[in-house]
Amino acid sequence: MLHPSYSDLMKVVNSEVEPGEAPVVNSRYSIVMATSKRARQLISGDDALVGSARKKPLSMAVEELNQGKIKILTEEEAARNKAAAEEIIIDLGEMDDAGDEPAGGDLEETAEE
Repeated sequence: MLHPSYSDLMKVVNSEVEPGEAPVVNSRYSIVMATSKRARQLISGDDALVGSARKKPLSMAVEELNQGKIKILTEEEAARNKAAAEEIIIDLGEMDDAGDEPAGGDLEETAEE
């Protein structure tokens, strides 16, 4: 069993959504895509934002998402934040053509100082 669960991760990702707005993610697909993109970044040498003692890259990516160190952005938020030098944004590209996902799908590292 995955800890935290997909539903817990979806709650974390959607926690900043105002009432009446569309959620950032509403399926496991977005969570899987975001964590896999982040895991690939960690494999390629990016610094982990959480304690990385003996953890696999995917486990670190899930933990970063769960702790709010990274977050999935809507397309509008990603466009606004691309100019911010202190933030790293990952473009997840188009989700799927079936319309299962709302507009969105970018991932952002939040630097904590």
